[in-house]
Amino acid sequence: MTLFSTILSLAVAFTGCGGDDTDEAPVSAVTITAQPEHIDAPAAGGTYTVDVTTTGKEWGAYVDQPFVTIQPKGTTSQQGTVSIAVSANPYTEARTATVTLMSGAARKSITVSQTAAATAAYDAPAGYKLVWADEFNSGTELDASHWTHEVQNSGWVNNELQNYVNHRTPEGQLVTELRGGKLRIAALKENGKVYSGRVYAHVNEGWEYGYFEASIKLPSGKGTWPAFWMMPVGNDWSTNPWPMCGEIDIMEEVGVVPNEVSSSVHTQDYNHTKNTQKTHAFVLAGAEGEFHTYALLWTPDEITTYVDGREQLHVTKAALGSGHNQWPFHYAFYPIFNLAWGGDWGGMKGVDESALPCTMEVDYIRVFQK
Repeated sequence: MTLFSTILSLAVAFTGCGGDDTDEAPVSAVTITAQPEHIDAPAAGGTYTVDVTTTGKEWGAYVDQPFVTIQPKGTTSQQGTVSIAVSANPYTEARTATVTLMSGAARKSITVSQTAAATAAYDAPAGYKLVWADEFNSGTELDASHWTHEVQNSGWVNNELQNYVNHRTPEGQLVTELRGGKLRIAALKENGKVYSGRVYAHVNEGWEYGYFEASIKLPSGKGTWPAFWMMPVGNDWSTNPWPMCGEIDIMEEVGVVPNEVSSSVHTQDYNHTKNTQKTHAFVLAGAEGEFHTYALLWTPDEITTYVDGREQLHVTKAALGSGHNQWPFHYAFYPIFNLAWGGDWGGMKGVDESALPCTMEVDYIRVFQK
């Protein structure tokens, strides 16, 4: 036998010896099963357990709709369970979600169907659905993935006297906190300076058009200036400065004029520096010290604000003009809550520091879109 034929024979023998003996099945052979594969949930929601089995070494899970949560999202065992929690349906329409189980290349879908609510949980305009909300019921601090604190010294805008800080003063006092299911924004004095909070919801994304609603209790005292308002996302201040960029004030009130709540829009042609801003105000009994609902309905052609369902301000593109200087409300804006102290309006008759500390409270904010 030649050397070449000897090597060839050994190679064939080696291949034949090991070719059919593998330690684990190929990826394509992995399977995953679930029982049950379909969940029918009532409008009230509920929690359900699904048994999972895989021939792979591990499995994971994800869900495509926020009204369903799952635990755990993965495990290294071949058998186990996944808990599927379905939140209450606030809508008068049925909805569905899909939970996907994964193991290797194998996939198994679990369909979650939920019946419609008999009556809508939210008093939003017809055709609008909730896209984001914060009910302030979890934790003690604002969720940084949704909220951003402004940090600025006094005098930054409108000659206001407060210093805006991120959550706490230099000595650790809270200017924003969650307590009793409410967001509390405080204005307080420390070492001769006044500190307060100004927070932005989804400052980098915002929303273009929609129905925005918040329940707010206002503080009292000469010098207070609480507000619920909106500014444009990612604005280039060098090419689109205020007021050209636009501003929507859903609710403002100054303690020097107790309980008078107002709404305004500001544009290049209509703003308070020219005394041409579009504003409407009325006295709301109990605005200071009681919760009331303030809302904005914003469409491509109209802006309407409401107080406890009563129309406050109504402006239209047709009446103001369609140019950018008249109607810059054609891109995303983000909501703002803040409690200012003093300034051109809040301090127009001075301030009364005996009113400090004072607190603006927000029960919830909800955003709906078509």
